[in-house]
Amino acid sequence: MRTVLKKDEKVLVVIHQHWLKLATPIAAWLLVSVLLIWFLHNTGLLIALVAALFPLYEYINWKHNLWAVTNLRVIDESGFFSRYSKESPLDKINNVEYNQSLTGRLLGYGTVDIQTAAEMGETTYELINNPKLLKDTITHAQEEYKKSAITNQAQLLAQAIAKNNSSPSQQMIADELHKLFELLQKGAITQQEYDTQKNKLMNS
Repeated sequence: MRTVLKKDEKVLVVIHQHWLKLATPIAAWLLVSVLLIWFLHNTGLLIALVAALFPLYEYINWKHNLWAVTNLRVIDESGFFSRYSKESPLDKINNVEYNQSLTGRLLGYGTVDIQTAAEMGETTYELINNPKLLKDTITHAQEEYKKSAITNQAQLLAQAIAKNNSSPSQQMIADELHKLFELLQKGAITQQEYDTQKNKLMNS
């Protein structure tokens, strides 16, 4: 992967297109090579060796065509000689879906659709190896990203309260905010209940 990671960014999974992407160029080269050697013998062998550059070129492109999911974004890279790169921040992704035909389920490939914010639109990735893994990793990364953002927000809010006013009542509010967040993390309260209680504490 050529994309430089940001501070504290970690790669969760890297997915390539399915090996079927290489099946057609390799099969074509093998067929042509057999015919060349059959009819032209040594000359055909030389031509076949030169023609091997075609499947090699396709393999290099396949190897550098990847989708990486990190704890911050989804990275789409492709091309070796000509390069393409696209990034989708986790907080901009609205929905992720994957589809597999019967053949796709048997061989392990499918299509993944990623719907992002309006200015970015929808992107469809075809012939993806293990599409469910890609979809599940993005969904899990989004959940962890949201939890991390809420944690940081609660901590900053509590620190600001404690810093601006160190009176017992204000410190108590900061402590209660931490307790509320812990309940939210454990699933004991919903996001709506957390927001409601937080607003009550802030306005008390």
